[in-house]
Amino acid sequence: MAAAETMIPAKRLVWALATAGLIGVGGGAIGAAALQKTATPPAASAQPGQPAPAAPVQALPPSTAPAPSPAAATVLPDFAQITQQNGAAVVNISVTGSVKTSRAAPQLDPDDPFYQFFRRFQVPGQPGQAREMPTRGQGSGFIVSADGLILTNAHVVRDAQEVMVKLTDRREFPAKVLGSDPKTDVAVLKIEAKNLPALKLGSSKDLRVGEWVLAIGSPFGFENSVSAGVVSAKGRALPDETFVPFIQTDVAVNPGNSGGPLFNARGEVVGINSQIYSQSGGYQGISFAIPIEVATRVQQQIQGGGKARHARLGVTIQDVNQSFADSFKLERPAGALVAGVEAGGPAAQAGLRSGDVVLKFNDQPIVASSDLPALLGQATPGETATLEIWRQGKREQLKAKLGEASEPQQAKAEDEQATPAGKLGLALRPLQQGERRGAEGGLVVQDAGGAAARAGVRPGDVLLAINGTPVSSVEQVREVVAAADKSVALLVQRGSEKIFVPVRIG
Repeated sequence: MAAAETMIPAKRLVWALATAGLIGVGGGAIGAAALQKTATPPAASAQPGQPAPAAPVQALPPSTAPAPSPAAATVLPDFAQITQQNGAAVVNISVTGSVKTSRAAPQLDPDDPFYQFFRRFQVPGQPGQAREMPTRGQGSGFIVSADGLILTNAHVVRDAQEVMVKLTDRREFPAKVLGSDPKTDVAVLKIEAKNLPALKLGSSKDLRVGEWVLAIGSPFGFENSVSAGVVSAKGRALPDETFVPFIQTDVAVNPGNSGGPLFNARGEVVGINSQIYSQSGGYQGISFAIPIEVATRVQQQIQGGGKARHARLGVTIQDVNQSFADSFKLERPAGALVAGVEAGGPAAQAGLRSGDVVLKFNDQPIVASSDLPALLGQATPGETATLEIWRQGKREQLKAKLGEASEPQQAKAEDEQATPAGKLGLALRPLQQGERRGAEGGLVVQDAGGAAARAGVRPGDVLLAINGTPVSSVEQVREVVAAADKSVALLVQRGSEKIFVPVRIG
């Protein structure tokens, strides 16, 4: 089970692929409607020789409390019916493969009397022999056509040499992997069978936060397990998962649920369960599903051409925090701050520059920087996209013809006395000929202290721009900093990468 580290220590995004020896807990929901009943006893008749019956008790006036709403009994969907109708189309996937591992060579003590003898058998540069180690894993999937087409996660079948699909009627079929797309974590399988039950696909766009959803899968190998919950958020972008606007839910999803369907209250598939956010490796209340529209788009591309294609803009971006918003005079901290532009790429040809803030992509607002790659992932290579950007205190629009993600990307005088740049806390000097390392201009950070050092600027960095304006002299830096109010945004080059660093000076 692979894990993707987040910015927060000890918290991980965990691939929900089964690992042995773990115990999981499933969840369910039961709804009950209260039924109020009243009855009036029959009147007693007088018997001969018996006293007349007492006068009947006066009935109390009817209650003035409002009657329960008819909707109160239909809050929960019929999970049992959804499971009964769709469970047979959810499959268990078993994967066998192998990985190469190297066995470390034993450490020899030079003082050992047998040192020279054993040393003869060691090959220089090869401390150990590589060998194949078998691997096994389990996941889930679901049938989308009666002739055996199955959707699952790419990480479920990664490095697989043999894939077996098991149906609920206990039949097993070898599966062929038609294609796998790691960028969206979607894979398409095919088994040779006919008249299979297939699931009805819905729309994740119609989902509302708080709406009931249900998952069926094989957590820890327990086939056709059911869990339910609600949608927690939509369009959630995760670290390193740049092409997927995830659906976040609180449905109990555990290792082995990967690749299984997420249903709406009408029994339609709206997503593929993919990941969990966890400190323990097991479910802790946060799970993520790939929208079904993303999955079907990948499926169609794989069936049509054998692989999925993704659009490319050719920029590196950063989040816009409050310091950046203050530096660039934005109304609020939102958008994707362009830190670097690939030379000759689609963004460069469209006129995008470092320091621009992308506010909208094809009229879709960008709140967090991760929204841009997620929107880009839904675009088509060759498509012309409209970008609304913030540049030098005003909004502008650019047109960019998107490239393809698989295309190769282009690679990104005398010494003077270092001069301190005021309240920034930097000692700066011009670049020498041998220090350019791809930088077209800028100033070398000779020493860093004060506000800049606290923000993360280091000696050796190259200061390229302040608040989006390229810098060429220490005097220019002083003037920009003196005119700034609360903070400045420094574009620095560190090695081959360019990043914006917010520095508070107020």
